[in-house]
Amino acid sequence: MPVTVTPVVLNARALLLDMDGTLVNSDAVVERIWRRWATEHGLDGDATMKVVHGRQGHASMALLLPDRPHDENLADNARMLAEETADMDGVIEVPGAAVFLAALRDLPHALVTSADVALSTARMAAAGLPLPDLRVTAESVGASKPDPEGFLKAAAALGVDPSDCVVFEDSGAGIAAGRSAGMRVVGIGERAEQYGPDVVVPDLTWVTVEASADGGIRLTVE
Repeated sequence: MPVTVTPVVLNARALLLDMDGTLVNSDAVVERIWRRWATEHGLDGDATMKVVHGRQGHASMALLLPDRPHDENLADNARMLAEETADMDGVIEVPGAAVFLAALRDLPHALVTSADVALSTARMAAAGLPLPDLRVTAESVGASKPDPEGFLKAAAALGVDPSDCVVFEDSGAGIAAGRSAGMRVVGIGERAEQYGPDVVVPDLTWVTVEASADGGIRLTVE
């Protein structure tokens, strides 16, 4: 995949981090559960997988089954969240995530995920990663990515202007949400490449974080 050829430096006041595909590799679980769901509903598995990354489950279902009642999507979503929370087989950190989060320990950052509290807590633990103090989860918002609500809430909670935030994302929905929020986006992994983030890297080993002299955050991508 194309990566940054020469070092790129981004200055920010806060970093907003997606979880699945960005900090945690949960693709094995997501593939198992969503492909099974697609089969149950007579949908093509490959086409389904192109929709589900980055969105809350009920939002994905609304796109895939547009005539289905919303209450049925919510009920299915709750069931699938429980299944995902119970299935940690194959859940691992994205390379570099632990070091990256350690570097952010005393710097403004937040987790902004379409997972709920139970699933995000379980997956971060399974990957051996600490949870950021500030977390915007599915319960925190009224609209799923690609709506920018989650990122805007995180920026407001940190007291940082959206334009001073950098988002880390892997999915089309997440990248669109970050852009709609007026934020710069670092794309992580092959999924991100096709959605036009400002910078794209294979994983977090390519990113260095340090406090800048003015109290901000200096990101070096190389």
